Amino acid sequence: MYKKIVNALKNIGPGPLIAAAFIGPGTVTLCTISGAYFGMSLLWAVLFSILAAIILQEMSVRLGVITQKSIPQLLREEIKNPVLKAAIFLLILSAILIGNTAYEAGNISGGVLGLETLVGKWDLNIGRFRLNVISVAMGLIAFSVLYIGSYKILERGLIFLVLLMSISFLTTALLTKPNLLDIANGLFSFRAPKGSFLTIIGLVGTTIVPYNLFLHSSLVKEKWSQKSDLKFAVKDMVIAMFVGGLISLSIIITAAASPMNRVENAADLAIGLEPIFGSFAKHFLGIGLFAAGLTSAITAPLAAAYVASECFGWNTKLKSSQFRTVWISVLTLGVLVSSMGIKLITIIQFAQITNGIILPLIAGILLWIMNKASVFGKYKNSITQNLLGLLIVFFTLFIGLKSILSVFNLF
Repeated sequence: MYKKIVNALKNIGPGPLIAAAFIGPGTVTLCTISGAYFGMSLLWAVLFSILAAIILQEMSVRLGVITQKSIPQLLREEIKNPVLKAAIFLLILSAILIGNTAYEAGNISGGVLGLETLVGKWDLNIGRFRLNVISVAMGLIAFSVLYIGSYKILERGLIFLVLLMSISFLTTALLTKPNLLDIANGLFSFRAPKGSFLTIIGLVGTTIVPYNLFLHSSLVKEKWSQKSDLKFAVKDMVIAMFVGGLISLSIIITAAASPMNRVENAADLAIGLEPIFGSFAKHFLGIGLFAAGLTSAITAPLAAAYVASECFGWNTKLKSSQFRTVWISVLTLGVLVSSMGIKLITIIQFAQITNGIILPLIAGILLWIMNKASVFGKYKNSITQNLLGLLIVFFTLFIGLKSILSVFNLF
């Protein structure tokens, strides 16, 4: 028994980092809105999103383990036309760096909301400028974890935070004593209540995250170097994605129990549930939101640093000066935007624009490269994987256009 546990722990890879990356304040906020306004009727959208994300993440994992290269590294080798290569890399860099900076501001802001639910606001007035002390503190924690430059510390720290987040949100969901038939109905009825379409788009868009595809292909080769290890890497990914999905479902279930007429984020939900379910609900939700913000505040700059370094052919070691320059820039800008007091929902909307632009492109490029027999041999995509991948590409293109139009109030 002891040996089995030790072996299981040894085979934990970057999966928890990927779960930590996509379960951020954006996901928490959209799941909260989904549950508060549509009850459990959109649980199926989370289940669909997780399954679609698993299909794409499996390709990213297979790419990293089999080739021992990342997506940008393979693109540099396989795209022969210099103009096309430069255009694709420019679009990828722009979307990832700008998008991750927006995500980072949302991550910090979400974590701050979680802590403020527990300890109240801590603002420092300097003349006309108001500085949010908790935003700066969160930025310093993320900075410290990344600056240490130890993959083991990073991995273990995020595993702890994902566990904390899971326990917090699951416990809160159980406190509401949900009806199991309502949960089953929400998972498999595939209903879209009036006015829910944009929320469905949001749930999909915050689960299938473009920078996770880059991050996963970069991290798996840190853990596994043999083709025979692919099964461990895929298992690690699938478990992590389902844990993330369980967290999302728990938030929707919790929010469905809210008596409030207007809920914009998990902090509102925590306050609304306290009179009915006691201070436990408030504290668990606050801790969960803080953990979601902090985990994503660490992984978003990390992903941006990997993408930029690999696009330019820089050293991707965590202690590399160029690598550090990228994540420090993304983290600093995120803290500054968060400190300015911009509403979390506004930041999330901006991040959705970049997500809508980059996701179909990355999914399409990934599908193209996974069909190269010269690179993957017998590990290239099967017909079934291609069909599923094409469906996801067209679907992400559709929801990407819809999300961009919705942000500009054109849909």
